[in-house]
Amino acid sequence: MTTVAYQGEPGSNSATAAHALYPASDELPCTGFEQALDAVTLGDADVAVIPVDNSAAGRVADVHHLLPESGLFIVAEYFLAIRFDLMGVPGGTEDRVECVRSHVHALGQCRKVLREGGWRTLVSDDTAGAAREVAELGDPRHAALAPPAAAALYGLDVLRCEVEDDPDNTTRFVVLSRDAAPAPDAGKPTMTSLFFTVRNIPSALYKALGGFASSGVNLTKIESYQIGAGLGASRFYVEVEGHPDDERVALALDELRFFSSEVRVLGVYPAHPHRLEQ
Repeated sequence: MTTVAYQGEPGSNSATAAHALYPASDELPCTGFEQALDAVTLGDADVAVIPVDNSAAGRVADVHHLLPESGLFIVAEYFLAIRFDLMGVPGGTEDRVECVRSHVHALGQCRKVLREGGWRTLVSDDTAGAAREVAELGDPRHAALAPPAAAALYGLDVLRCEVEDDPDNTTRFVVLSRDAAPAPDAGKPTMTSLFFTVRNIPSALYKALGGFASSGVNLTKIESYQIGAGLGASRFYVEVEGHPDDERVALALDELRFFSSEVRVLGVYPAHPHRLEQ
């Protein structure tokens, strides 16, 4: 049976994504992203399901710094619609709530209901963890913003459903494994994720990326990350539509390598159907 590691507690969005991808798996909740990746590296888990981007909050902090050092490969992606319910202890009501707990990103994605309620907030390590904390307190003055599954899991009442600001709020997860995935079938939409570091020459980034433009290859993402504490070279993370063996992608990667001191392919995997809906 597959063992799936994820950051957070049972009932979190990461747990929901892990269950959707691997419904018959053993789940391994971890306190942090690094612990989830280490679980795969050390063989305690077969894969890790990790959030990398949210449509409202942007990229998930720290994840892209951890990925290149983990030695793991992206083998799949998954898009999860994010829903938050306001939940409290059994018998509680909205008008008795004084404080709302949740992860900092969830609080930022539910500003309207928080402003409407005039409640003070407390940051928890995890959305489902906030629900557990409220259940343990047993105090109707405390409520949590958490995924719907957390209410039943921790014995809480839903005080208001779907309180997220944006009904299209979506988080993208990636699945990481010790081994690279088999190449997707020819002709099927494919994504390639990679890191690179440009050489220290004038216009290196412009020249390194020029091959994608001249070859007609679409970059869906490019982000930069400073390496270490100095002000030296930056590492770039890019996502490419296509397979490295595709002629146009191969030409673009050849040019990228010429102007880079490091190029590392992190994964070649099927594009999730959600991309086709955009």
